[in-house]
Amino acid sequence: MPSRAPGAGGLLPLKFWQALSFTETDQLIPLARHCEELGFHGVFLADHVFVPGRITSRYPYSSDGAPPFTPETEHPEPWAAICAMAQATTRLWFSTAVYLSPLRHPLHVAKSVATASVLSQGRIALGIGVGWVREEFDVLGRSFGARGALLEEGVEVMRKVWGGGMVEHHGPHFEFAELAMAPTPVAPVPIWIGGRSEVALRRAARYDGWIGSGDTPESAAGALATLRAHREAAHRSAEPFEAIVAAGPAPDPALFRRLEAAGATAFVSYPPAYSLGAGASLEAKRRHVSEWVAGAGGFDGA
Repeated sequence: MPSRAPGAGGLLPLKFWQALSFTETDQLIPLARHCEELGFHGVFLADHVFVPGRITSRYPYSSDGAPPFTPETEHPEPWAAICAMAQATTRLWFSTAVYLSPLRHPLHVAKSVATASVLSQGRIALGIGVGWVREEFDVLGRSFGARGALLEEGVEVMRKVWGGGMVEHHGPHFEFAELAMAPTPVAPVPIWIGGRSEVALRRAARYDGWIGSGDTPESAAGALATLRAHREAAHRSAEPFEAIVAAGPAPDPALFRRLEAAGATAFVSYPPAYSLGAGASLEAKRRHVSEWVAGAGGFDGA
């Protein structure tokens, strides 16, 4: 597959990720090993604390507003699962796509992510988003309306404590006197923003990357152009930036080349559960992932 030299235009070499969202928890470790053997750069996990019995909120990435999961779908705690998968691999990276950070106090998030950084030897990124299930926020006592502000101030808090030593914070949503948190990450943790709204794209341009979700080739190209414009306006075009596209369930090398030219740095293979349905065996998932790589023409995960 084509790749872009490091640093060219502030972009990174092309990478491939496998989404393992909605996968049965006991299959994650063998699938992570399989993805590493195939040459994937990394794997993603989704995040929901629970599934409400009644959801009136609309899922933004389906035509009918229905989510791609049921109450029976497993959503393991992402950072615990990432720590386990990291112990079973040596090169594979891990990210959340996306972690609903506004549902938690940022000190809790910072502690989980820092621990995962140490146990993975730095092979993690933090993909975050504001979420769409109002009922989840209501049960956990978090403000759905303020979730964007909670996310942004939460990142500020996390970066403070990740720097080590005594820090304090005085903001509109979080307030604390001097404290220290250890361990700290063993390497800087990239912050990637998920979502396709104008607000999400503008926010992503201010951080380290963007994670698409359910994009068509046209919507992906549009999002990449919008990201480029926002980054230019912020004078950040020369800085490293990941633009991770999920454009269709089947691999399309020609599309990869077109979107790479438009600014994509990575592509995501959809979760096996999308094609295989719930309850598919581990062997079926292994075959599915292997077939995706073959359809992509093979890659080395560089």
